[in-house]
Order: sequence, then C-alpha cells, then structure tokens
Amino acid sequence: MVHDTAGNAHTLCLDLDTSAGARAAVVEAHAHQLRKVLDSTGVSYVEDRSPSGGRHLYVPLQQPIPAAEARQLIEALRYLTPSIDPSPHRNVTDGCIRVPGSAHKRGGHQMLVTPLTDAHRILTHRNPPAALTALRETLAPELHRVEREQQNRQTRAAAATLALRAPAAPDEPNSGSVGAGGRKDSVLRTVARTGIYDTSRYTSDSEARMAVLNHFAACHWTIDQVHAGMTTGQFTGLTALYGTKTDRLLTREWANAQAWTTTKGTSKALIPSTGKDHALNCYTSHPQPTPPYPAPSSRANDTPPASAASVHQLVNDLEVVLYAVFDQQLEALGRVAVSLKPLMRSILGYVRTTESTMIDVGCRSFALATGSHYATIARLLRLLEEHSSGILTRVGRGRGRNADLYAVQLPEHFEQLARALPWRKGKIYGIRPVFRVLGNVAALAYEGIERARHSPTTTELASTTRISRNTLSGHLSTMENLGMIRRHHGAWQINTTTNLRQLADRLGATDDFSTQLTRYRKERADWHAWLDRHRVPQLVKHELHDPEVDEYWLPPIEDDYELHRTVWNVAKHAA
Repeated sequence: MVHDTAGNAHTLCLDLDTSAGARAAVVEAHAHQLRKVLDSTGVSYVEDRSPSGGRHLYVPLQQPIPAAEARQLIEALRYLTPSIDPSPHRNVTDGCIRVPGSAHKRGGHQMLVTPLTDAHRILTHRNPPAALTALRETLAPELHRVEREQQNRQTRAAAATLALRAPAAPDEPNSGSVGAGGRKDSVLRTVARTGIYDTSRYTSDSEARMAVLNHFAACHWTIDQVHAGMTTGQFTGLTALYGTKTDRLLTREWANAQAWTTTKGTSKALIPSTGKDHALNCYTSHPQPTPPYPAPSSRANDTPPASAASVHQLVNDLEVVLYAVFDQQLEALGRVAVSLKPLMRSILGYVRTTESTMIDVGCRSFALATGSHYATIARLLRLLEEHSSGILTRVGRGRGRNADLYAVQLPEHFEQLARALPWRKGKIYGIRPVFRVLGNVAALAYEGIERARHSPTTTELASTTRISRNTLSGHLSTMENLGMIRRHHGAWQINTTTNLRQLADRLGATDDFSTQLTRYRKERADWHAWLDRHRVPQLVKHELHDPEVDEYWLPPIEDDYELHRTVWNVAKHAA
C-alpha cells in the first residue's frame, strides 16, 4: 500500500504506464525527463521497469507528507510527463503499486534498474525535506495549475448543485466557462505528446504524423519550432511516431504539410435553404431583424487611413494619458476598474499591432486577448466608452457578420497633457498570455514594475497601480514563487531570465487560449450558417468538427510584437 493508516505517504510512487496506450518509446522519453527533473533538484530515487515497457520511480521521504500533498505533486509531474498514472496516490485506502521483484500479469517480473547497493542506500537514508522543497520550487507553475483546476472543479460542482436546486429554462443557452479544469485535451495534441491516435481515422503512423504536421503548418509554426519541441521532450509522441527516421523524413514531410495547407481550402460547403427572420441578442447593440442574405453594410469610416508612424505616436500619447489621469478616472467606478484597465490596454495593443485607429472586431476577439467571457467584454466595452472621455467612440453599429465599429482618438482636452509628459519606456501590445491564468491584478502589478522609472517597493506599487496593499502582496508573492519577479533590498525587479511564454505553457494558459479559440470558431460558424440560412444534411463526425482545420495551436513566438500580432489575427478571423 502507498499510504499508511493515517493517510500519509512515506514514498512518492511515479508510475509511468503503457496500459493507457502510450508507446514504450514515449514512456522511456518521459522517464528520462523525470530523471532530469529529480536530478536537478537533488532528489534521489529508485527505478524499476516492467515487462510491458512501463517504468516505476520511487522517491522515499524522511518525513511523510499528507496524501493530498503527495497527490498534488503527482498531478503536477503529470503535466510534464502525461504517461504518469496518478491512481496510486488518488485513493488513500486502496492505492498500491507493483514493487521490484513482483510478478507481472503479462508474465515476468518487475526488474530493478537502480544498482542494488545504490537502492539500499537511497531507501535507508531517504530524501530530506529540503530536497522536496526544491522539487516544489521547480514545479511551482504546475502546482499553481493543479490548484487552479481544483478551484475550477469546486466552482463547477457548486454551480451544478445550484442548477439542480433551481433548474434553468429548457431554451436557456449554455454559455459555459473557459477553464482548464475538466478540459479534454485536443486530439492532435494528444497525438503529438503521447503518440496515441485513432486508428479508424489514421491507419498508420505516417498518416498520424502528417495530421500533426499539417496542423502545425496551418497554425504558422516553423520547422525549427517543431524540431525544438521534439528535442526538448514536449512532443515525445511525435518523436516516437518517427522512431529513428526523424532526420530523414521530417524535412520532406514538413514540405508536404506546407504545400497541403497552402492548397487545401478550409471553408466547408453549405447548402442554402429558406428560413424565417429572427432577432438574436446582441450584447452591444439593440437587436434588429437580419434578412436572409444581408448586403454588405457600409462602415462609418470615410476618412483616409492614418499612417503607421502617426498611429504609433497616437498610442504613445494615449499611454501617457492612460498612466497620468485615465487610470485614476477609472478608479471612481470601483472594483470594475481592475477589469477596465486591461481592456483599455488591449485596445491600445490592437491599435498598435494593426496600425489602425478603427476597431472592427467583435467582443470575442477581445475576450480571446484578455481571457474573459465575451458577454463580460460587451458589458465592459459599453462602460469604457461611456467613461473614456472621448478616447473610445462607437461610430458604427454591428449588423449581420459585422461587429460594432469603434474609433480611437486623442481628445483635444488631453493633447496638452500628452505633449507635456514624457513617453514611458516599453510599449503596450496587449495582455500577455500568462496573465490569463494569474489575473488582472497580477498583470497590472507586473506592468507597474516593468514600466516604472525605478524598482518600486510594495507601497509605491500600491500607489501607482491604485490596488490595495493586501491584494497586491498576494499576487506579488505568487509571481515571485513562479520566478517572474524578485525582491532586492525591499524593491521589486523583473526577473529577465524567466521566459513568460514557456511559463504560460506550463501554467496552461496556451491550452486555455486554444480551447477558447476553438469554441469561438464553432460559435462563429454556427452564427454565419444561421445568417445564410444554410443547412448541411447527413454530416459525418469530422465534417462537424475537424481538428486539423478547426483547432489552433499558438506557435512558441518569443517576440512580444509578433506574438500579439498573431493573437489578434487569429482572434479576428475566429471571432
């Protein structure tokens, strides 16, 4: 048994299992990755292997830890190595594991890999608490993700209980929530990470490989990014599908994938049919009946487009106004200001990235950029326009496929202030993906440190961000634990060695973005189909949702400008 009668774990049991369909090569790659993590943190372990190709790593502890804490560590390690079976630590009373020398159900026995003398020494001396602390520090992003998913599960359970007590109307739409907990991983991501694929869809390893490569090519990845993922262990499944033929086949198959995605159309044919006029709810405009075949509406922008240089100068001036007076004006609205500030920064990021002062994207685009719900964005947009002092103005109402049209400008009463104050260092491109998980308060605090003229203390940061010190301290502590910032002589500094994109991947922010984008693409397709009065009879499963076409995997782009340009482009076309 893994736990004692008090429910404590004296040994962490890491079970890398092939029974779930993972290939032996994938399990071996995950075992290698686990060894690197444990060795880097000074954790000693004993390893064995099963006749089926599975691996067991045992981490003996000098001081036992509660079962809940052990389970959190196993769940966190599972994000790094998906083939870990968490069941030994999920059940306090019945959790068990096959130890070295035990008979295997398929014949043979568990074989000890660690030399016997080393195994005896490790099991005798065991790991001190300091080694476990170092492991927790290394797994801080994954542990944060586990806690977040537990909170999401509790929230959904509470909501389900309320729904049972007060059932919703039969025709009430189910808006859902964009959360990591309970999300089923993408089909092609499962193939790339574990090598497991549906044999009824892909009849060979070659077809499964090409499906993954086609998906990468359609999402504008480069072959260097794909190869880096295979080298670092992110795509161990794809590596296993290639076996020893990676160097020979990857370049050629990547060229085929690029050619295929260039020539293949992604639109799905729809058969028109008649229907009635209806008026659906529009969150930012009054509902109006939409004709079956609406003519392209004229947009309220007859002025010539501004030059790129003038747009960047406008955004720089607006940033000065934003930090000087506008943030303070929003504070008068109360707690909603914490949500309005990131939205205003996203708007300025969109203007800078697209080099246009006209905003013609829908609420879902800003929801993707900020990690919010589109209904929340619609409510905030109305509020922001009302209190923007003329910076944001709606100049055209949305109709049919067209979203509301907004204009961004520098009002005359702010021009003198913008010219008098110097520009801040850095630029606003939008909300970084990592703050989809950490929240708006963390984003504002990080921005306050990053763009301050000197390293601020907590008191100074509370003054500049206008966030209470108690609220700020908790988020600063979280970011410090994640290695994003550090404290030096009482002042906060940005930790430039931490890669925020990689941290977003480990926290699950990139997966959240992809899940939200996929859902909005489906909703957009349904909305357009309703507008066009089309009906598609006798669809097969992959025509309703084709992961090779309908899902998006954000490339690992390091440059902030290119990253946000990609985010805005995919958001605009999906929402």
